Amino acid sequence: MKIRVERDVLAEAVAWAARSLPARPPAPVLAGLLLKADGADGGSLSLSGFDYEVSARVSVEADVEEDGTVLVSGRLLADISRALPNRPVEISTDGVRVTVVCGSSRFTLHTLPVEEYPALPEMPTATGTVSGEVFASAVAQVAIAAGRDDTLPVLTGVRIEIEGDTVTLASTDRYRFAVREFLWKPETADASSVALVPAKTLLDTAKSLTSGDIVTLALSGAGAGEGLIGFEGAGRRTTTRLIEGDLPKYRTLFPTEFNSVAVIETPPFVEAVKRVALVAERNTPVRLSFEQGVLTLEAGSSDDAQAVERVDAQLEGDDISIAFNPTFLLDGLSAIDSPAAQLSFTTSTKPALLSGKPALDAEADEAYKYLIMPVRLSG
Repeated sequence: MKIRVERDVLAEAVAWAARSLPARPPAPVLAGLLLKADGADGGSLSLSGFDYEVSARVSVEADVEEDGTVLVSGRLLADISRALPNRPVEISTDGVRVTVVCGSSRFTLHTLPVEEYPALPEMPTATGTVSGEVFASAVAQVAIAAGRDDTLPVLTGVRIEIEGDTVTLASTDRYRFAVREFLWKPETADASSVALVPAKTLLDTAKSLTSGDIVTLALSGAGAGEGLIGFEGAGRRTTTRLIEGDLPKYRTLFPTEFNSVAVIETPPFVEAVKRVALVAERNTPVRLSFEQGVLTLEAGSSDDAQAVERVDAQLEGDDISIAFNPTFLLDGLSAIDSPAAQLSFTTSTKPALLSGKPALDAEADEAYKYLIMPVRLSG
């Protein structure tokens, strides 16, 4: 192999491909990045990583003098690529060594055995496309509610449901439930699939694909590629294994009738929750008391530090006092990403529905819903 590639192009590609390499690989070769130079069609360099769960492959333009394939330590190559001066990079192989030359910098790396490297899984057939920005935003809104307890793997996933031109993402950790719908362009009008994707992998992938205008989702049916989902955009391609199982039936959990609906400007609400939560001991709630025109926030106990703050609020329906985990509440307020927040209640012991509004007097945005369980107050 002998190639020449721009330093920034190489550094970005290596960093992206190496991001999913395992910290403790089950086999030494899985710590490697597979570099493949191909002189056809103007010349390209592809970099691939795989840990049997997640695969990543990126292709960039390169001047290819000599085709070839080589396997090198991914993390070491990423560190070197980041540190190189801003000059063109030449990569060449000589037996079991790879030489990286950039300006006056020269590195020699040992190769790993290519023949022991597993074949990357094939991308499933494309299911449809969506704007990279819309996809990344939707995934970020939903992934916050996914569980982090690996002993309950189903709850660590984001459920992707495809029905025609609508995609619905959902996740829960049992204390809150986030759901986001968006429109996309399916390959077939009657496209219908359900998959449970690891939330962390999905979030990392969605963030990394925002530089491309369009993201392709590829979700396999029965047969080749079963149990995989693929994402592709801007010359980057990722596949990941699906989680077996499904989330609890959630649509019936979302109430449709409410006794009280409150609307608050989001920025002052967020700041007030943050200040009041400073005195909330670990796992203790922030109490919210809604009356017409005002919301009173309280935290702490009479035996310890206390905090009280009031912010303006519109209320339709009955006065209500309710308590929430402040972290879960703040997660939801940041996820709605709207100037105004709408909280809809049935009772103080039933889950509340949080949604965003572009203005205090506007209709609520139905595309994103965040259901949050209240904390029962003693006494």
